[in-house]
Amino acid sequence: MTGGHTVPGASSIRDMAGFDLPRRLTAEALGTGLLVATVVGSGIMAQSLTTDRALTLLGNTLPTGAILVVLITILGPVSGAHFNPAVSMVLALSRRLPASDCAWYVLAQLSGGVAGTVGAHLMFGLSPLALSTHDRTGPALWLSDGIATFGLLAVILAGLRFERSAIPWLVGLYITAAYWFTASTSFANPAVAAARSLTDSFPESVRQACRASSPPNWPARALPWR
Repeated sequence: MTGGHTVPGASSIRDMAGFDLPRRLTAEALGTGLLVATVVGSGIMAQSLTTDRALTLLGNTLPTGAILVVLITILGPVSGAHFNPAVSMVLALSRRLPASDCAWYVLAQLSGGVAGTVGAHLMFGLSPLALSTHDRTGPALWLSDGIATFGLLAVILAGLRFERSAIPWLVGLYITAAYWFTASTSFANPAVAAARSLTDSFPESVRQACRASSPPNWPARALPWR
């Protein structure tokens, strides 16, 4: 999400003129991959260190918000740092992203998300992919994700108009807050949600794997919260 080569923010056609499509797609895939690796990896790490649900959520929330600030700042000038199909579609509709590039952006984001899940699993000695056994559906969760996504898009578009240089922090702080005020822990990103469906990060099988691969002084405990 960039407003220029020197100012992080949401992308425009003019702003990205200096980078060809392959470079922008690489930035989107890399950024989404690192974001998902952070979401999944920090969740696995948190559940291996504490049985407290609130601390587990906090251990997942803070790294996610922090990595968003970093990724949007460094990759925003290249691709716009969308990392989210919903953001790319809205920016294409508002003509800030070439319509012909939107599908490629979404494909790069989805591919990067899957790679991020695989990377996180391999770092913790788990199977590369594992279909989630958690039932995350129902009216409350759909409403929750709808509100979270609406809020995210509103933050980005308002930041574009009024304070582009603040967008990395605006997005990072919004997602940090949305983890806590939404019932779904803010799955406001279809690419991340799709990638998270390929990880079963908190059941007994993962607790056992983390217990086997953790240093001896780590608490071998976990409590599923998602």
